[in-house]
Amino acid sequence: MKLFQCNHCGHPVYFENYFCINCNATLGFDPAEMDLLAVKPDGEGSLIAFSDSEANPLRQKKYTSCLNAQYNVCNWLLPAGSDRQYCVACELNRTIPDLSQAGNLEKWGRIEQAKHRLVYSLLRFRLPVQPKLAGDDDGLAFDFKADEQRPGEERLLTGHDDGIITLNIAEADDVIREMERRNMDEVYRTLLGHFRHEIGHYYWDRLIRDTGQLDAFRRLFGDESVDYGTALQQHYAKGSTDDWQTDYISAYASSHPWEDWAETWAHYLHMIDTIETAWSFGVTLNPRSADPSSQMSAREDIDPYAAINFDEIIKRWIPLTFVMNSLNRSMGMKDSYPFVINGAVQKKLNFIHNTIKQSVLPGGTPLRRAG
Repeated sequence: MKLFQCNHCGHPVYFENYFCINCNATLGFDPAEMDLLAVKPDGEGSLIAFSDSEANPLRQKKYTSCLNAQYNVCNWLLPAGSDRQYCVACELNRTIPDLSQAGNLEKWGRIEQAKHRLVYSLLRFRLPVQPKLAGDDDGLAFDFKADEQRPGEERLLTGHDDGIITLNIAEADDVIREMERRNMDEVYRTLLGHFRHEIGHYYWDRLIRDTGQLDAFRRLFGDESVDYGTALQQHYAKGSTDDWQTDYISAYASSHPWEDWAETWAHYLHMIDTIETAWSFGVTLNPRSADPSSQMSAREDIDPYAAINFDEIIKRWIPLTFVMNSLNRSMGMKDSYPFVINGAVQKKLNFIHNTIKQSVLPGGTPLRRAG
């Protein structure tokens, strides 16, 4: 995530902030500019960005807030006069929680924070992001639902199906999510992790299925035509093999090639977003007790979204995770990145990196579409 500053007072602000805590200016994220802006009413029913210069192009832009701003779950902007009421992130919602139920608004707010971070990354990658319409095979939609737990009915599960990502809103409850993490024997489980995993399934359909990339995918990840339901049943019944770490980023990735892709895709997004944060802050790693030539030394001096060579990313990521985990341990917390990236996983991550880079033109137009 980029480092944002209030363009009214210069104070640092977080991506999720609605107001600057220093000057109290209203903040809104402009997805066209990929920037968080301090805005004010223009006296004509729209919003404009604060600017000291009349020549600043931002002064010429007029905005309106996303309709979901009324619930304090979205701080994104859209052009004034648009025929749309929702921002590019919120217009992907097909189902939201029942807000008449106690606690659902708070859960939805947490869900939207994670989803908006996901959409930020997709826009930074210039990947196609479009809402799913009736009869649309390529669009994307989100269903945020509560598990009713009626007798005899199957439990509502988080997952992806033909461009529709369903999330059980219970995942927004930290206690319940931690219980599920332990029940599933997972080392990592977050809302943002869920979104990054499920969107991986969506982009497999868009970027791999029915494209010239399928054979290359199979050489790295395996044959996805193996029955998916049976593979998952076997995984949950028998677990993973003891040596899964030699080829996979997680135990669940070993269950089926589709899950291997989605888990690896999620980890690629973890890497890129975290490295961008470190790059934005100018992080330099120079351990005092280590040899200056040590592999622990690194400088976060590239924008990972613009990096052409995956080697540039991985050589910065490994030392950064060591520092992240060490800081957490100093606070008595578990590792923030409890994973090992071996040679086999690096090849898969490199494949995903190249697939994304080759999938869009500089302006964001897809070079190919599935089907």
